[in-house]
Amino acid sequence: MYDVAVIGLGPVGATLANLLARYGLTVAVLERESAPYALPRAVHFDAECMRVFDAIGVAHEVAASCHISPGMKFVNASGQLLVDWPRPQEVGAQGWHSSYRFHQPDLERILRARLAEQRSVSVQLRSEVYAIEESASHIQVKYEDLTCGKLKTIEAAYVVGADGARSLVRRLMDSEMTDLGLHERWLVFDAVLKRPWSVLGDHSVQFCDPARPATYVRGIGDRRRFEIMLHPGEDAAEMARPETVWSLIERWMTPDDAELERAAVYTFHALVAQRWRRGRLILVGDSAHQTPPFLGQGLCAGIRDSANLAWKLTAVCRHGAAGTLLDTYQDERAPHATEYIKLAVELGRIIQARHPEEVAERDRALAVAPRMLRSLSPRLGESDLRGAQAASGIVAPQPMLAGGQRLDVIAGQTFAILARPGLLDTASAKALRERMSYPLSVIDDGNAEAMDCLKEFDAAAIVIRPDRYVFGTASDLQQLLALVDGLGRTLDARKEPASVS
Repeated sequence: MYDVAVIGLGPVGATLANLLARYGLTVAVLERESAPYALPRAVHFDAECMRVFDAIGVAHEVAASCHISPGMKFVNASGQLLVDWPRPQEVGAQGWHSSYRFHQPDLERILRARLAEQRSVSVQLRSEVYAIEESASHIQVKYEDLTCGKLKTIEAAYVVGADGARSLVRRLMDSEMTDLGLHERWLVFDAVLKRPWSVLGDHSVQFCDPARPATYVRGIGDRRRFEIMLHPGEDAAEMARPETVWSLIERWMTPDDAELERAAVYTFHALVAQRWRRGRLILVGDSAHQTPPFLGQGLCAGIRDSANLAWKLTAVCRHGAAGTLLDTYQDERAPHATEYIKLAVELGRIIQARHPEEVAERDRALAVAPRMLRSLSPRLGESDLRGAQAASGIVAPQPMLAGGQRLDVIAGQTFAILARPGLLDTASAKALRERMSYPLSVIDDGNAEAMDCLKEFDAAAIVIRPDRYVFGTASDLQQLLALVDGLGRTLDARKEPASVS
């Protein structure tokens, strides 16, 4: 029997399976298709995602195929700036750049290659799940091997649905979606340059033109993406024809400039599942939430889901934590993801405004004093793992340590305590580790970045979770001992089996 079965091998499923393997769990992955989708879909991720890729061991390979984004601008039909979202070009507090453009087939290839190296993972391609049967101790997953038509079964302690917007797992959980209020059809198309072209530059641009709202994204290498909002009644097939596509962007680009790679019509949604876990069934990624693309946070949310869930499944399967620890997954992630989706909807209303009075009011408010966006970094939702301290539940910085390595490299897959030098002696560090059933790394480092990090939190020590969110801070040894004791009680509490109701 496997510890976890992951249904779906997109970038979120592949990330989760890799993380679980790094934590030492046995994993089965079932994927209907024989190979990754060959054309681009998601095009952006952020520093937090790169930290997760680093935990898998692929960050530097991924970074080599990325483009650092300078940011995004929103302009009206007259070219006036409405919203500016600059992204720093230097490495930030998380140890990576804040905004990356990427080519999804490249990312999936790297994630799958890493997964193939994980001995505890079994990947079954061309495998279509058709039934899931739960019991008190495990789940049976029934699927068809599409290469031969044979019906097969595997067993796992937990099943995670990373199976996308039309998730079978979500339907089997009877989890309805909460609608956050945006449903619009957009034509999305990708072009590959044939010659030097710099009409629109490196910034992403949101053209807030009521006649035809549009988006431009500078991809990696010679790739460029355009997204065009469709009017009611326009035929999707007609709008996706090459002649139509080129007519929509002829003021910027022509067939002499680029080859059209693909064009497809999507309906952008803003949805969050009402239930992310039922007993041993769990949702991640688009199966749990869907966002309009205006913030570039769709994939990011799924990667954060994977990081949050992976260590908790490990705590339950390997370190004696109660199954109810998994309730904190939705408690923390649903409000966090929802905050990003709501901002994407808000920005969508700026971009998609078409009524003359609405457009005039928007331009009066923003053209005179453009809105400056900063990267959103909300706290996790309230849970048994998020304390009352203001720092608890925020993403932790990643300082460079004295040995020339960053914190995540030293901490690995453990909880970590970053302490000022002299706070802990050998005996007290050992005592802290013994208070935890989950592995704990103790790092006392006098390097300037580490000291600045502690100063920023006005703390002598910071307790950091395996997903690199702050559990809490302490001003002295006694407070640190109490903090770790509380964490240990939370992880060890309520040992009853996970409910399957």
